[in-house]
Amino acid sequence: MNKFSNRKKNSLPKLLWQPSQETIEKSSIVSFINYINKSFPNTSLINSNDLYEWSIDKPELFWSSIWQFTGVKPRYFGKSILEKKSKMIESQWFKDAKLNFAENLLKDKNKSHAIIFLGENNVKWKLTRTDLYKAVSRTKQALEKAGLKKGDRIVAYMPNCPDTIILMLAATSVGAIWSSCSPDFGEKAILERFGQLTPKILVAVEGYQYNGKKYNLLEKISIITKQIPSLRKVIISCLTNDNPEISSIPNSILLRDFIKKFQAHDIKFHRFPFDHPLYIVFSSGTTGKPKCIVHGAGGTLLQHLKEHQLHTNLKSGDRLLYFTTCGWMMWNWMVSALASGATLMLYDGSPFHPTATRLLDYVDNERITVFGTSAKYLDSLKKAKLKPKNTHQLLSLKTILSTGSPLSPETFEYVYSDIKKDIQLASIAGGTDIISCFVAGDPTLPVYSGEIQRRAFGMAVEVTGEAGTPVVEQKGELTCVQPFPSMPIYFWNDRENKKYQSSYFKKYRNKWCHGDYMLLTDRGTAIIFGRSDTVLNPGGVRIGTAEIYREVEALEEIDEAIAVGQKARNDTRIILFVKMRKNIPLTLDIINKVKIRLKNHASPRHVPEIILMTPEIPRTKSGKIVEKVVANIINGDDVGNTDSLENPESLKHFKNRPELKKYS
Repeated sequence: MNKFSNRKKNSLPKLLWQPSQETIEKSSIVSFINYINKSFPNTSLINSNDLYEWSIDKPELFWSSIWQFTGVKPRYFGKSILEKKSKMIESQWFKDAKLNFAENLLKDKNKSHAIIFLGENNVKWKLTRTDLYKAVSRTKQALEKAGLKKGDRIVAYMPNCPDTIILMLAATSVGAIWSSCSPDFGEKAILERFGQLTPKILVAVEGYQYNGKKYNLLEKISIITKQIPSLRKVIISCLTNDNPEISSIPNSILLRDFIKKFQAHDIKFHRFPFDHPLYIVFSSGTTGKPKCIVHGAGGTLLQHLKEHQLHTNLKSGDRLLYFTTCGWMMWNWMVSALASGATLMLYDGSPFHPTATRLLDYVDNERITVFGTSAKYLDSLKKAKLKPKNTHQLLSLKTILSTGSPLSPETFEYVYSDIKKDIQLASIAGGTDIISCFVAGDPTLPVYSGEIQRRAFGMAVEVTGEAGTPVVEQKGELTCVQPFPSMPIYFWNDRENKKYQSSYFKKYRNKWCHGDYMLLTDRGTAIIFGRSDTVLNPGGVRIGTAEIYREVEALEEIDEAIAVGQKARNDTRIILFVKMRKNIPLTLDIINKVKIRLKNHASPRHVPEIILMTPEIPRTKSGKIVEKVVANIINGDDVGNTDSLENPESLKHFKNRPELKKYS
């Protein structure tokens, strides 16, 4: 164990929530355990920890049972469950199975709500499951008439609204491959992504609203269209303007005109192989052109069904709000909840406009049961000193999900003290690479401050230490040592799997290395300390950046921070940049306060040598701060591709800082 860690072995952090016996007994985990015990007479699982061990010992039985328990269509998956098990990158799941992803999300046709949409401008839109089915039917026919077929790429420059989901389901129902980015991406970032895919169809929104301001995208769409010669059709969805002028966009048509000739009828779903490509998602692209990661329909569906029904306890009739954009994999994750009978509660716009409680107002007004968001959002509520427990009822809310970055113990405790006491707070972590989670929630287990509840079922997660062997109660690399269904089927334009191999299997032979710096406790919970490629190493001591952020950002004067290492003299020193709360200067007293807190709450090694103020911190489109880019700037290294950043102009605040020039 790192001798400078502030965590004592076997010490229990603060217990924040304990599920009632009734909650446990009514959970889908217990139902699944009973199903397993009944299906396999020699099996006698008692609790979720037993289930996890069984899922790792018998992965073929586990994943085939998930298929049956969650009601995947068709019921029959063939004889082969897992082939080439001994080599992860070559493993193949359910070789004999055929399915249609869209069919599984549209299997219930009834009058219950499938989608409820709220825009920042208060535009509301509700679709029943019957409405959704009919809309997909009409759109599918129109896409087929336009020449879209199996294997074609359809790309979307769209907000988080019903049209996007309808178009995705229609496209994937015919076996086309879907890829999406949110409308806040600039044209260069879009071209770097979509331009690699030679898409046949582009769907785009004419404009959107964010933080009270409307943005017209027609000029960007025109530029993008003219630089992707493979496009045969550009379909324009209307969100802020019902009658946009689109004559400057080649081969363009309004969505309503595109589908108006077609009547809804029963959809004939053609079923494709389990590994048929479904989505292409993108790496952040901060080190070059974004990698295009291809995910299969079957693996995506199975993983999401497992995570929704077991880890999130999502059931038919639940209402799921995940605050996300179409440029983040959580959009893909969220949409799959239709297959579990949940209602998708969509929101598009700023979560803080016109007030900081906009999303919690939505939870109350629409009786939302599961609310997913980012750690940064919850921290922002805490920093604003909001106490929703005093202003909102939140009676329907049973679960809060948090991801995107590590959730600090202080923010864990804020949720229970100031939002709602009786609630499951599930910090979850995985990534675009697997379109799912390695570590997740568990409604049958307690919640401890600062800890993720468990390793996800069916995911053979280990922490690999510096000696290359598994460790417990020590920090190391998050690794996975067995195949799982939602591994990428391949990278686009990577014929020999060289990029794929290099991305996950370069460090350890036949062991997926995810790039997160993590600790597994002896109780099976997990703590993530940040990305392993941004781990600080002063004096040879490895420190995860999240260890610094959780202490620094607990101070009310500081909004957020970014810590990087400056290399010289055969060592590294920690440089901390802080963004202050509004109108608060960075004084010597505050600098000393930061240093004392880090020394007392973490260790002397965590104390930065220099603390500087910055008005802005660079982040990706999905909201993750980019330590590596800032480190490259202050070390004089190549910064790489900045077009993928939400705010590339912020980098100027880290260049040519005189305080950093004397270190050599």
